[in-house]
Amino acid sequence: MKRILFSEKGLSIAISALLCIITVSCSHKDEFVEMISTDKTKPAAIGNYTVDNFNGGAHIVYKLPKADNILYVKATYDLGGDSSRPQETRSSYFSDTLTVEGFAAAQQYDVKLTVVTRANVESDPITVQVHPSTPVYQLVAKSLTMTPDFQGVRIQAKDEDMKNVGIVFLDDAIGKLSIRQQNFTDFANISYAIRGYDTVTKRFASYVTDKWGNRSDTIYSNVKPLYEKTLDKTRFSPYALPSETPIYSSSYPLRNLFDDNYKNFWHTTQATSQVLPVYGTFTLGAYVKLSRFKLTPRNPSYEYRHGCPRVFSLWGSEKDNPSDFAPPLFAVEGEQIGDWVNLGNYSWPDPPSGAAPTAPTAADKAVFNAGSEFEVPFEAPKVKVLRLVVSETWTPGNFTHAAEIDLFGDDR
Repeated sequence: MKRILFSEKGLSIAISALLCIITVSCSHKDEFVEMISTDKTKPAAIGNYTVDNFNGGAHIVYKLPKADNILYVKATYDLGGDSSRPQETRSSYFSDTLTVEGFAAAQQYDVKLTVVTRANVESDPITVQVHPSTPVYQLVAKSLTMTPDFQGVRIQAKDEDMKNVGIVFLDDAIGKLSIRQQNFTDFANISYAIRGYDTVTKRFASYVTDKWGNRSDTIYSNVKPLYEKTLDKTRFSPYALPSETPIYSSSYPLRNLFDDNYKNFWHTTQATSQVLPVYGTFTLGAYVKLSRFKLTPRNPSYEYRHGCPRVFSLWGSEKDNPSDFAPPLFAVEGEQIGDWVNLGNYSWPDPPSGAAPTAPTAADKAVFNAGSEFEVPFEAPKVKVLRLVVSETWTPGNFTHAAEIDLFGDDR
C-alpha cells in the first residue's frame, strides 16, 4: 500500500476541495426539496369524467387539466346525503381516478371535485352525480341468520364483496337487549357461534355496521340453544387398528391424550420409515354429536415447533367396530372412506403477535401452551369412534405429539 504524503500547502488544497464537494453535494440535495409554489394561477376544472358505481360507492375517472402545478384532486361529499356526515377524499396528480365510498344507501349523491395546486389554489368545483348500489353492510344484513347452536346462537351471513363489516350481537343478560359481542370480519362466508346460554328460548338481536358508522336495521330472532356437555373422558378407550401409527415408547401411549393429565402426552414413533399422516384412534363410549374440541399441545418448550400438530383433521365412524382405513394427507370435509367420514379439517393458529413461528414472543408461547379450540361443523354426523389425523407439524417431520384433547357435544 502506497503512503500519500501532503505538504502543508497540499493539505490546505485538499481540504478546500473536500469542502467544495460537500457544498456542491448539499446544493444538489436542496434541488430535490419540495417547495411550496408561489404560482397563484387558478387551475382549470377537471375534464371529461365517467362514473362506475359499485356497492356502497363509486369510481370516478376524469381528465386532469394540463398544468404543471397540480397537486391533487379533492372530492367532497356526504355519506348520508343530508349534509350531516361530510367526507373528503383526495387523489394525487399521478392518478386519474378517485374512489368515493361509505354511502349509507343506494341512492343518488352529489360529489364535488376540485383541482388543487401546490400553492393551495382551488379550481371551480365540478359536481358529479353518483348512484351507489346497495351498500355491503345492508347486503350482509339481508343474509344474516341466527340459529340454534350448542350452548348458544350461530351467526351466519354472506359477504360476497369481502368488505370488512361488523356484526353486533345483543342479548338480554341485564334485563334488556344490550351488546354482548362485536365481531368484524371480511370473510365471504361468515359463520361463528356465541356460547354460554342455557337451553331456554330467548330473544336475541343483531345488526351490521361498517367502518364509516353505517348501521343496518336490527334483526330479531327467538332461539333455543342446543344442549352441550363436556364429554366424559373416562369412557374413552384406544381403538388400535392394524394401520395405527406406532407410539414412540410405552411412556407415551395414546391413552395419555385423554387421561386429564396435561403434563404427560401422546407421542408417535420417529422411525425413519414413518411417513405422514400420523394418527391415533379411540372410542368415545357413546354415540355423540360433536360440537367442538380443544387440543392442548405438549408443553412447555415446544411452542410452534418440533412435532406439535399444525395441520390436522378429525375422522369419525358411527360403527361400533369400524374397519381399518388409510386416511389421505388431505380430504374435503364430509368425504367418506369405508366406515369413516372426515368431520373437519383444522390448522393451528399462527402466533397472535404476528411474529414468525420460529421467534414467538412470551405472550405467543403462553397462548400456544394454553391450547386451541376448534369447531366441528354442524353438518357433521354423530359418531362413536374418532381418529385424529396429523398431516403437518410445526417443524416438518414424520411424527407428532400432543398432551390432551377435550371434546364437547351431545351424547344423549
